[in-house]
Amino acid sequence: MTGTDVMDFGQTDMERAIAEPLGRFLEEHYDFQARRKRVAAAAWEPDLWRTLAGELGVLGAALPEAVGGLGGGAAEVGAIMRAFGQRLVLEPYLTTVVMGAELLRAWAHEAAAPLLSAIAEGAATVAVAHAESEGGYEPSYVSTHAVASGDGYLLNGRKTLVLNAASAGHIIVVARTAGEAADADGISLFLLDAGAPGIERIDYGTIDGGSASDLILSDVRVAGERVIGPVGEALPLIERMLDEATTAVCAEACGVMQALVDITVDYTRQRRQFGKAIAEFQVLQHRMVDMMIEAKQAASLAMVARIKLDTPDRAAAVSAAKSRIGRACRAVSQAAVQLHGGIGIADETPVSHYFRRALMIEQQFGSSDYHLDRYERLQIETQ
Repeated sequence: MTGTDVMDFGQTDMERAIAEPLGRFLEEHYDFQARRKRVAAAAWEPDLWRTLAGELGVLGAALPEAVGGLGGGAAEVGAIMRAFGQRLVLEPYLTTVVMGAELLRAWAHEAAAPLLSAIAEGAATVAVAHAESEGGYEPSYVSTHAVASGDGYLLNGRKTLVLNAASAGHIIVVARTAGEAADADGISLFLLDAGAPGIERIDYGTIDGGSASDLILSDVRVAGERVIGPVGEALPLIERMLDEATTAVCAEACGVMQALVDITVDYTRQRRQFGKAIAEFQVLQHRMVDMMIEAKQAASLAMVARIKLDTPDRAAAVSAAKSRIGRACRAVSQAAVQLHGGIGIADETPVSHYFRRALMIEQQFGSSDYHLDRYERLQIETQ
């Protein structure tokens, strides 16, 4: 069994045209040791990013044809994220294409199309600063303020866990133009240059080998034309973007879990105990079957969430998938480490890195418990 011959729910021609060459490219250029070197160096590799854009067409696959994309959508994003999950890719696809580009489509300015084109070409990267330490996972909690000043705004506040901010050329900041910290109204989006005066960036690594930053905004001046969407009415845009990003990491989780299954099956066939491969022990076979079942169920839920992104059931479907897939990530990754024994937590072994990414996904954009609560709340509201 390999990651390419399971969980195929009838990919479209475009999905296959993107995923198959991407998989071959990553197998050749993004093996485990190459990734470890990237993590150790904490280095951004623009050449690889441009290859993903030009030679492979990955960055423009889900962008409109009018800006140089291929006109795809959530299905193509899912195929790409699954492939990235199988190789633990660190490049800022999620933040730039899934999150950043989704918000930029709402920017009613003549500069929007050129920036989206630059993303498709691999010439621009974007980070989205939406979370705050006191707000938990709630997108409506925003204490960062934007105060009108002349023909623009002054931004003050602190954003946390801004993924890939160190490699971003642009940062989209969520700030409040009216109301109190937890109000649904009064939230706006601002497009900033990453090097704008008044931005202090505190960079750090995440447990899965990625990078994030805290941003301290001190009287950051932004022109009024750099507001994305209607002033004070950005929450629906943010919620839609977060649901799309959550669906994307659910697809990535499927790639991560399939890799964990493949690595574990291969290891148990090689590891010998009492004169035979441990894969022959029935109790371990049962554990690996449980892992496979979890991975396949997760793939089904990820597909349902993707299909329902453009329906009124979007939020409930996404939360249902994320809650269950988060628990599957924990179950599959823990079983993989246990079946490897002590070496399962060693940095030199791939399984430990997949384990960390699985745990990160379980928390990203809302934990399993958060999304279960959200799902229940949405069900009550629709009754």
